[in-house]
Amino acid sequence: MKFLVTGGAGFIGSNVVDGLIEAGHEVVVVDNLITGKRGNVNPKARFYRVDITSPDLEEVFERERPDYVNHHAAQMNVRKSVDDPMYDAKVNVLGSVNLLELCRRYEVKKVIYASTGGAVYGEPLYLPVDEDHPVNPLSPYGVTKHTVEHYLYFYGANYGLRYTILRYPNIYGPRQDPHGEAGVVAIFTEKMLRNERPTIFGDGTQTRDYVYVGDVVTANLLAIDKGDGEIYNVGTGVETSVNELFKLLKEAVGVDLEPIYGERRLGEVYRIAITNDKIYRDFGWKPQTPLKEGLLKTIEYYRRRGSAIS
Repeated sequence: MKFLVTGGAGFIGSNVVDGLIEAGHEVVVVDNLITGKRGNVNPKARFYRVDITSPDLEEVFERERPDYVNHHAAQMNVRKSVDDPMYDAKVNVLGSVNLLELCRRYEVKKVIYASTGGAVYGEPLYLPVDEDHPVNPLSPYGVTKHTVEHYLYFYGANYGLRYTILRYPNIYGPRQDPHGEAGVVAIFTEKMLRNERPTIFGDGTQTRDYVYVGDVVTANLLAIDKGDGEIYNVGTGVETSVNELFKLLKEAVGVDLEPIYGERRLGEVYRIAITNDKIYRDFGWKPQTPLKEGLLKTIEYYRRRGSAIS
């Protein structure tokens, strides 16, 4: 089968590309390289430097005729979405509609969509959050990611386009960009490897649900044949505070540093953890990588990449 992966030069998308190729699929990658990196793209995949908002995207569909689309391309920075909601909406909503129109016209069999469980629900009424929790996003990013879920329902109900929605928590692991505004594990890790003090925005008691990227790849592979028309949280159901994450990384890297505390940022929830009961029931999926193990794998990646000062 032939897959088109949008955002396939990015952190999560490129790992998904690797998983698809290892599973024996043919893969085409579309990425504008604004945040993605050409070096992340598996050499066995065909690469097109195209923005999902561009009319040029149709040329890729015309040439490649993909069977499946795995949609990871997005403006995914919560703080940027607050500062520039127009840009966020252009990329995440209009770009996705452009993509879905092409999926309809070129008779794509199914779309697997990377949504967010960390941002769509807003400040949770209960924890861990399940798929039935009210959706009240606190950021334009959460609003736009959820909006595309409704467009998928529309295309499914009216045109028979199959889809599965995966709502991610905080994903971490190899290839996460330590120089962006998102990706606290990567940012903290690279700072510590340079013996620099990372900044925690807020008092550090805010919590997140951390899932290793390799486990997310497995969920994407299972979604090829399962979960049509459904939304799934892809979480651990466990809260980890930023202070606790800092401590775990500090111990794993082997440094004696204290964080710098800065002001809490707008648009971010205070606490979040999302369930995996539904995806376990339907897919048999649960995260297989404990946090400490995943952090060690991530640290090793950045050491090999040359981030260490030693």
